[in-house]
Amino acid sequence: MRLKDKRFAYRIYLILGALFISSLVASNLIFQKFFYWDFFGVYTFEISVGILPYPITFLITDIISEIFGKKKANQIVTAGIFASFFSLLIIYTASSVPATSWSPIDDDTFDTVFGATAIAVFASMIAYLFAQYIDIQIFHFWKRLTKGKHLWLRNNFSTFSSQFIDTATVLLLLCATNVIAWDRFTTLLINGFLFKVLVAALDTPILYIAVYALRKRFSLKSSDEVELDI
Repeated sequence: MRLKDKRFAYRIYLILGALFISSLVASNLIFQKFFYWDFFGVYTFEISVGILPYPITFLITDIISEIFGKKKANQIVTAGIFASFFSLLIIYTASSVPATSWSPIDDDTFDTVFGATAIAVFASMIAYLFAQYIDIQIFHFWKRLTKGKHLWLRNNFSTFSSQFIDTATVLLLLCATNVIAWDRFTTLLINGFLFKVLVAALDTPILYIAVYALRKRFSLKSSDEVELDI
């Protein structure tokens, strides 16, 4: 590959990594708000707004896995862990300093919004470790099995499995720490998993478009990957 192409590939990798990390951190910060969504009268979802950016992370790791390989996908996952814990440190620091008398946001309001963030980040990270690494493993298992064909199969199979593990693990930890009542567990598990499955199915065309464009740009065959010397 030409030096110009490698530089472009490296920029794409950095952009995808930045989108991944920002989506992950945002999902941990906004999770305490819950909303409902009537899906064309077929089913009404009751889910946390933290779920909204989270499926983006699985789409991005699938793109990175397909184009840049398993090692680079795992590197992004690891970077996301450090970013989440660093954001937690910043929140702790902000919470520990007293608000001024004229501050638009007082200490109680700040703690109400971000008070459960520590538990949320911990729960998210445990689930995240299981789900993301399992997603990457399953994705590459199907990639080897299908010899680089049937992208939709490995995208959906890997995401469905990992999203169920992610949803169940987060809810178990949040319920166990009394952030969410146990009587909401089953409803939130079903709603969260079904929503993620729906989004995973809907993002398949996006994955195909992204992979097709990048393969064409770097002249890759279905089983080829871009090797970044970093």
